[in-house]
Amino acid sequence: MEILQGVWEVIVSIFSNSGYAYFFTADGGLKNLVMIGVAFFFLWLGIKKGFEPLLMIPIAFGMLLANLPGANLAVQYHDLQGFIELVARNRVWDEAAETWITGLTPGLMDFLYFGVKAGIYPPLIFLGIGAMTDFGPLIANPKSFILGAAAQFGIFFTYVGAILLGFAPNEAGSIAIIGGADGPTAIFVTSMLAPELLGTIAVAAYSYMALVPVIQPPIMRALTTKKERSVVMENLRPVSKMEKILFPIAVTVVVSLLLPDAASLVGMLMLGNLLKESGRTERIAKAAQNELMNIITIMLGISVGATTSAKTFLTWATLKIVALGLIAFALGTASGVIFGKLMYIFTKGKINPLIGAAGVSAVPMAARVAQKEGQKVNPSNFLLMHAMGPNVSGVIGSAVAAGILLTLLR
Repeated sequence: MEILQGVWEVIVSIFSNSGYAYFFTADGGLKNLVMIGVAFFFLWLGIKKGFEPLLMIPIAFGMLLANLPGANLAVQYHDLQGFIELVARNRVWDEAAETWITGLTPGLMDFLYFGVKAGIYPPLIFLGIGAMTDFGPLIANPKSFILGAAAQFGIFFTYVGAILLGFAPNEAGSIAIIGGADGPTAIFVTSMLAPELLGTIAVAAYSYMALVPVIQPPIMRALTTKKERSVVMENLRPVSKMEKILFPIAVTVVVSLLLPDAASLVGMLMLGNLLKESGRTERIAKAAQNELMNIITIMLGISVGATTSAKTFLTWATLKIVALGLIAFALGTASGVIFGKLMYIFTKGKINPLIGAAGVSAVPMAARVAQKEGQKVNPSNFLLMHAMGPNVSGVIGSAVAAGILLTLLR
C-alpha cells in the first residue's frame, strides 16, 4: 500500500505542476483554451487554405506556445527597459496593476522578441523584399507613384476613426497602419508606438493581406464601370540598367532626408534592390532573398505570435482593432481605385482604374487581383505589369506613411 500511495503522490505532484492543472483553475484556464483554439484556427488557415503561410504558420505557432500554461514562452515585456529589468532583475512592470511583478524568468521568446522591439527584424525583412522587387514598372510609369500614395489615404482616414473610438493617438497610428497591407511595416510602427497591441495588429495585418483576393474585388467592381475595367493600356517602355541602379539610391536620399524615421525601412528596401540591380553582388542578393529572409521570417513570426497571450489578446479592444483594420484596408483599396478613375478621366481613357487597387503594398497579390478583374471583362487585357507599378510604389508609400506616423506620434 505504501508503494501505491507513493506512486499516487508522484502522479498527483506531476499533474499539479503541469500545465494541464492550470485549465482547472479559476484564474484564466478557460481563456488559455480559447487562445489555443484561435491558434489552431490560424494554423488551419495557413496550412489548409494557404493564407500567407510563411508568416501565418510561425505566428500561429507562437500564439500556441504563448498560451501553454507553465511553458514560460509568452513575451513578458513590451519595451526595451522592460527587457533590461526582466533579464537583470527578473521583474517586469505591470501597467494595469501599477506594480512590479517579480520572480519571473526570461524565456526564449523574450530574447527573440528583442529583435522586434529594437526595430531589427522588419528592416531586415525589407532588405529581402527589396532584393526580390523589380521597380522597372514604376520607373517606366512614374504616374504609378500617385496611385501608390493614394492607397495610403486609408491609413490616415482610419487614424481619425480610431481616435473617435477612444484610442490614444499612438494606438490609433498603430491600428491605422494596417491599411497599408504591409505586415513588416505594421509590426515596425506598432513596436515603436503601442507594443502592447503588437500581437493583435500583426495577426490582423497578415490576415487581411491573405484575404486580398476576397476583400478587394467587390470594392473594385463597385467603384468602376465595365467600360473602365476593360481599358487596355499601352506597353511600358524599356527601362535601362542605369535607371534601375540610380532609382534606389535616389529614393533613399530623398525619403530619408524628408522623413528620417522612415530611413531604416526605406534604406534597407533600397539596399536590397541595389544589391539585385547592381550586377556585382549576386551572391549576397541571393542570400538576402533566401537564407536571411527565411531566418528572420521565422524569428519575427514566432516572437510576434508569442505576444498574444490570453491576457492581452482576449479584450474588446481586439475586436475594435480587427474591425478598424478591415476598414483601413478597404479604404486604402477604394482611395487607390478612385484616384485611378481620376487618372482615367484626365488621360481620356488611357489608364485602367483597376490598377489603383494595387497601390496597397500586398506584393504581388494585389497586382494579380487587378489582372484577374480586368480579364473578367476583357480576356485579352494584361494589366499585371501596369499594376506592379502602383504595387511596388505602395511598398515605398507604406514606409513613408510609417515615417510620418512615427515623426508625429513618437
